[in-house]
Amino acid sequence: MFKFDRTYKLPFKYKVENDAIVYLQQNSIFKRYLKFIKRCFIVHLLRQYSLELDNISKKHKNILWINISAPSFGDSLMDLSSRVLLQNKNVDLFTNITDSSIYSEDEIFSNVFTDKKLIIKKKYNLVIIDSYSTRSLKVKFDIAPSTPFVGMYGFYNGPDINRTLFSFHRLNHLLGYVSNEKRINEIAKPSLTISENDKEIVKIQNLPTKYIVVALGGEWPFRTFTKWDTLLKKILHADNNLNIVIVGSSNGGHSAKIIMDQFENFNVYDCVSQFSFTQTAYIIKKGEVLFCCDGGLMHAACAVDTCFIPLFARVNQQMRLTNSINAYPLFDNKDVNNINTEVIYKKYIEVKEFLDQP
Repeated sequence: MFKFDRTYKLPFKYKVENDAIVYLQQNSIFKRYLKFIKRCFIVHLLRQYSLELDNISKKHKNILWINISAPSFGDSLMDLSSRVLLQNKNVDLFTNITDSSIYSEDEIFSNVFTDKKLIIKKKYNLVIIDSYSTRSLKVKFDIAPSTPFVGMYGFYNGPDINRTLFSFHRLNHLLGYVSNEKRINEIAKPSLTISENDKEIVKIQNLPTKYIVVALGGEWPFRTFTKWDTLLKKILHADNNLNIVIVGSSNGGHSAKIIMDQFENFNVYDCVSQFSFTQTAYIIKKGEVLFCCDGGLMHAACAVDTCFIPLFARVNQQMRLTNSINAYPLFDNKDVNNINTEVIYKKYIEVKEFLDQP
């Protein structure tokens, strides 16, 4: 179990885009080894070392998946994307309160829990743990101390990676390589079930039947585009009857005000910070094209099969996207704001011509 190379080597035989080499160069071996030893100690302290498995067999019919390490909706969608490979199992999810909201109507998870007390008496054949962090291992110990478990990331820690492909290839490995590399790469994508209630909430807003979507805001300045208004000028100059829906969370509020003030005489609809994540995903699903940066709503577009034009900076599209989604990415080494709006507009025309084909 306690091999140090598990912290940076992929736990399956196929290749997935990652930056392990860069990570190893930039982080001291002492610091990485200290974290590894700490995790090994916790596994021993909680008497879990003899319970680790490296396979999910036919006898494992009732499974609890613990996923509390994903810091955002987008990361959660990627990390749990491979659950579709467990369709013949009875799978429950334990996660944080925020992420639980996007799985309430999920087609794979039978139950979604956020309180350990509610599942302490349930019987599972197997537990899937997101990582061997102290918090995740403690949750597993509190819920099912003597139940065998498998780790998704396990001791793998530090390097950035394509989380969707990692999730699919890791679970495929655990299931005994039921699919080959080519097949997994073809089907790997996030998924999201949108409830009828969420659909109705969006429908009563009476949005037009045909529109494009622009996702505003962001958490990191280098991947928060601030020139959407300039791009919209170009788009509306070519078609001033076009319907545009702007979406995003509260951090997109300032940009939304600028756009609504600037284009008050055009068909621009403000849906920023007015809908839940799944409701916004449904708005994206009904749209023709989404403009966005690397973030949660980009992964929502992946999940609902909407064509999108994502802007990337520093981290390229190979680290975030898969072959099974319909994306037309643009990239800059430093900042998404270095991507010229004329380049984005030309990409939009390219996409529009493709979508307009009979």
